[in-house]
Amino acid sequence: TTVGIVLSMLFETANFFGLHSWKDFFFGATWAPNFRGDSELSILPLLWGTLYISFIALLVAVPIGLFAAIYLSEYASKATRAFAKPLLEILAGIPTIVYGLFALLTVGPLLVNIFGRGDEGLLGVEWMSGATAVLTAGLVMGIMLIPFVSSLSDDIINAVPQSMRDGSLGLGATKSETVRSVVLPAALPGIVGAVLLAASRAIGETMIVVMGAGAIAKFSLNPLESMTTITTRIVSQLTGDTDFASPETLVAFALGLTLFVLTLGLNILALYIVRKYREQYE
Repeated sequence: TTVGIVLSMLFETANFFGLHSWKDFFFGATWAPNFRGDSELSILPLLWGTLYISFIALLVAVPIGLFAAIYLSEYASKATRAFAKPLLEILAGIPTIVYGLFALLTVGPLLVNIFGRGDEGLLGVEWMSGATAVLTAGLVMGIMLIPFVSSLSDDIINAVPQSMRDGSLGLGATKSETVRSVVLPAALPGIVGAVLLAASRAIGETMIVVMGAGAIAKFSLNPLESMTTITTRIVSQLTGDTDFASPETLVAFALGLTLFVLTLGLNILALYIVRKYREQYE
């Protein structure tokens, strides 16, 4: 199946580069398809939006997910853990389209009330012109990734032998010192791998960014502006056009193949880190 997916994208990508310059695709600065020729189809503005939104999502998911995993594995009672862990993992079962609606109808308007209504807003400023923004998509995607980070980190922390905790406590360390100086360093390679896998998941997300981030391809550091991502543009370029003969349509396969290589690289790096630095315990 994987070989079939790669080959299908590879052949169509080769057709695309036969019609459009690869230099413009990889090194251009503008994304402007118009289906009339003379299109500028650079991946860089899309890649910037993808990485920016994923970065904000990880800023939300990693601290909350990691602290939740530490609490559930080291501090929570069995009753609390039996209740809280399944409750947290319910988030993982929510369809991403529902998260997209949550971003569009709840989180976006909330951020507009804070940042975007001038004197009427909570901050008295007007930095945000609409509900779709990098911050909107990043926050909601971060919520979606919390159970992903938490569940993987929890399993990794629980794999650290109890004898290491007992030895630290026996030497006079407190519970918090044991967690900080013994448990987390032992589990760190696995936690780093979990974060990289979460980053791979964030980069490939579609529905949340379609509904929460907007559709403007540009370079900007302002998280309150609308941007777009690679997955959003793939959906847009293939919607309503079944003629795979124009570069404006075939570019979706080049974008898909680039995204595949990017996420595959992150997954390989995560597995390498886990295997290279994993602690072996008896």
